[in-house]
Formats: sequence, structure tokens, C-alpha cells
Amino acid sequence: MRGRFEGVLATFLLPLCGCATQPAQVATAPSAPTVEVPAAGETVAVATQMADAADDPAIWTGASGRVSFAGKAQDGIVLGTDKKAGLYVFALTGESLQFLPEGLLNNVDLRGQGDGFVAGASDRGRMGVALWRFAGQGELRPAGFVKSDLAEPYGFCMGRIHGTLVAVLIGKDGQVREYALADDGTTITGTERRRYAVGSQSEGCTIDDASATLFIGEELKGVWRYPLDGAPGTRTLLAGVGDGRLVADVEGATLLRDGGETFLIVSSQGDSAFAVWKVDGAPGAERYLGRFRVTAKGGVDAVSGTDGLDAWSGPIGPFAKGLIAVQDDVNDGGAQNFKLVDWAAVRAALGR
Repeated sequence: MRGRFEGVLATFLLPLCGCATQPAQVATAPSAPTVEVPAAGETVAVATQMADAADDPAIWTGASGRVSFAGKAQDGIVLGTDKKAGLYVFALTGESLQFLPEGLLNNVDLRGQGDGFVAGASDRGRMGVALWRFAGQGELRPAGFVKSDLAEPYGFCMGRIHGTLVAVLIGKDGQVREYALADDGTTITGTERRRYAVGSQSEGCTIDDASATLFIGEELKGVWRYPLDGAPGTRTLLAGVGDGRLVADVEGATLLRDGGETFLIVSSQGDSAFAVWKVDGAPGAERYLGRFRVTAKGGVDAVSGTDGLDAWSGPIGPFAKGLIAVQDDVNDGGAQNFKLVDWAAVRAALGR
């Protein structure tokens, strides 16, 4: 359930928005100890004025730490979906640089390719994966589409596994399809690689390319760890809902590397917080580090009820250690938008 909560004894999942329509009641412990981190910036609001519109971001910058986008030099860019209308490209300063009116896009992710990147998103209008290419300059351009048999494409993430670009598409009912992507330089196509089921409504996911590991958030149960080079559907539960670390819904998930360590950050939507684990080791060796909330600062309001999030590992613009971008459900400026968070401030608050 969306909104600002300082601590809850139970989360009642009511049909208030497209991301959390569940009839069940999930009992939870009070929120675990949670530190506060100030917001470092924000994007302009998406154009759709409905309560639930902005959803998921993806961050990128060039190898030099700069990118030329639409003829203007930028420190980096943030892609962000408006699930009612299409895909935005924002500058780190927050303004909109490009809007693609692609319709019902839910989650977005990207992977570097050449001087630019390939991006993909779950497309609930055309029922599959929409794909774009950024060549290192200019703008984002359509690059292909992968049709899916899922009833409602919902969650989405990308990875590069043993040299192959992989797209993971999650249906709202928890069905998963993995696609191997092929690029002939003009059009990107996809071939189904594997299929399996999480078990119930799932959305947030992220891939660790180095270990070929997929993390999926099952909204009412917790975070699962799947080996992408193991038997389809093989998994271990990293963290479950119910002890105050994750308060349903479990939503967006992202990975960030810093100083040889890999961190998993997950949206605990039910109490407007984010839980962090160190996940370098084997399954079962993950280490929980704590939780944080994003507070108001300098005219940027606090973050509530986050759906999707993404992180950039390493320097990008003024963020020397890394950047986190998170969707904000209740934006004081009007329609929903995305907030920027300094990873260095998160590490300091967590005592890392």
C-alpha cells in the first residue's frame, strides 16, 4: 500500500493502484531500524496526472563520465517510465530531454553496448518487450520488439550473461520468461531462453552479470535469488516479508558495486523505505546491512511508496561514489516523479 508510514503492524493491500492490487492482508513486524538520507535532486514530474503513473528508472553515463544527448553535453541521463504514456529521458539536473510516446510501459532497464546502450521495457500495450538503442550521441531510437505470451507483462530487467544480452520479463501473475537477444546492428530480436513461475504477483528484478544471478521481488513474500545458468526455476529465498526489514509490497530491486563489494537495494514499499544487503558471496552468505528512508532537503520532498529504482556504480556527475534513482509515489510538486539519492550518503548513514 502506498503512502508515508513510519512503522506499521499490518499492511492492507487495497486496489488503489495498478502496482499493488491484492485482496490479502499481510501481517508484519514493526519496521526495522531505519536511517534517514536526504534527497539530492529530482526530475520534473511525468505528464500523466493520474495517481499511479511514474514507475521505474534506469541510469547511464558514458565511459568518460559524460554523454552527448540531443546535441547537449550531460553528466548522465535517467530513463523513466510513465506507465500510462511512454518513456522519458531526463538529465541529472532533472529536466526532460526526450519523451517517447510508446504507451503502457512498466519497467525499464539497460545495458551498455559500444559507445551507448540498449534499453528495454515491459510493454503492457503490445504484450512483450519494447527495445531501443542509444548510439552514444543523438537520442534514443526504437530498435525492436519481442512478443511474449504473458497475460500481462509487468516486471523487467536486463543482463549480459556469458556474453549474451538477456532480457527477463515477469508477468503480473509471477510467470517468468527469459529471452536471449540478438542484434544485427539494425534490429534487435529475442528468442525464449527459459520459463518458470515465481508463484504470485511479482515485479521488481535485477541481474548481477558477474555471477549470472537474477533477483526477483515477490510482492507479498520477499526476495528470491535465481541462478541464470542453473536449472530453470531453481532459487533460494534471500529475505522474506514479516520481520520488519521488508514490508509488503516488495517492489523495485537494483544492484550497486562499490569498492569491490556488491549491494542489493530493495524497495520496501509498505513503509516507504529501502533495505540493503551485501550479496557478493554464495547463496545464503548474503549480509543484511540496514534500511534507509529518503527525506526532504533543499526544496525536494521526501520519498514515499517507491515502485521502481535503479543504481549507477561509480562516479556520475556530482555523485562520486554512485547514484540511486527512485520513483516517488506522492510528489509535492504534483504528478509523480523520480528522486535522486547520493550513494555516498547512504553508505555513511548505514555506517559503511
